[in-house]
Amino acid sequence: MKSERMIAELENISLDIFGRSRTLAMAGRACVCCGKRADSFRDELSVKEYGISGMCQECQDSVFNVPDEELP
Repeated sequence: MKSERMIAELENISLDIFGRSRTLAMAGRACVCCGKRADSFRDELSVKEYGISGMCQECQDSVFNVPDEELP
């Protein structure tokens, strides 16, 4: 569980970087980064990352530079 202060900071960061509300994006199961649906993830670690960053699987792969040969 995140503190109110942490939630507010994450909200400010996502608004500054992506121009989207992290809270609203996640409430609608959307990606805060690209705005697409975020309801299909490779594994539990990716689901957990969505809970932290609000990024869909594709954006996570892009940000964390997962080589194509490692993708299922």
